[in-house]
Amino acid sequence: MTPLARREARQGLLFISPWLIGFVLLTLFPMVATLVLSVTNVQLDQQDPVRFVGADNYVAFFNDTQAVSSLLVTLRFAVLWLPIAIVAPFLIAIMLHSKYLMFKGAFRVLLFIPYVVPFVATVLIWRDMFGQNGWVNQFLGVFGADLPAWISSPDLIYPALLLIGVWGIGAAVIINVAGLQSIPTELYDAAKIDGAGAWSQLRHVTIPLMTPIFLYSLVLGIVEVLQYFLVPLVLNNGTGEPGGATLYYNLYLYKQFFTFQNMSYGATMAWILFIVTLIITVGVFWSARRWVYYAAER
Repeated sequence: MTPLARREARQGLLFISPWLIGFVLLTLFPMVATLVLSVTNVQLDQQDPVRFVGADNYVAFFNDTQAVSSLLVTLRFAVLWLPIAIVAPFLIAIMLHSKYLMFKGAFRVLLFIPYVVPFVATVLIWRDMFGQNGWVNQFLGVFGADLPAWISSPDLIYPALLLIGVWGIGAAVIINVAGLQSIPTELYDAAKIDGAGAWSQLRHVTIPLMTPIFLYSLVLGIVEVLQYFLVPLVLNNGTGEPGGATLYYNLYLYKQFFTFQNMSYGATMAWILFIVTLIITVGVFWSARRWVYYAAER
């Protein structure tokens, strides 16, 4: 390596050193620490000496019906939420991208505002709106509907959670708008010359060129929904009601760490969540070569 290359390398390391220090202290070290905790018997109030227990915590997880149930609840909600998290922002972005829509900037700001509002305050407002005498039931009562409190009903809690999620998709909408704006207009002109209508243009031009955005949204959505925590914690104080329908994995993990103070078991659950997330995302990336279109590779 030449002296110039070494000097440039030192300068580059100097510039990225804040990130490297933050990564080591705030990400790498905690990951290694939780991995060590997962194979020991550490509890904050323990009387026994710390010892190596191997895979005992992992075996205990699969024998813990509540832990497995919380994972299944989270995966079930992911199946419901992820299609909405991809389709809804895309459809709204198409509306905002339309040349017939007036005041586009105002609509974008209005859609993005819920994303920047403090989320705890937003959830508290939604909790009141979905109450027995909340605005939602009052509105539906005009049409003759007599519904219980949504957050207390096993049949209505998931629609309520999905609506709360849709409230905060402003960032995803902006990303989809940016993706639509990046599609060359020449492709639409060529499609029109070939006789393609609006539906054909959407199917054969817009959707294929938006698949990288869909992949990005899907991967981020998987990571976020598997860590779903704040909404059920605020809505029902983390009790998992109604009937365990909101006892999500991260909520049960939080209880293990901070309520039961079982640090080793909580660390084990964290690593199992990491492994599940990794397997799903790797599967998504593997399948992406079949449905994601990159124009630069064609």
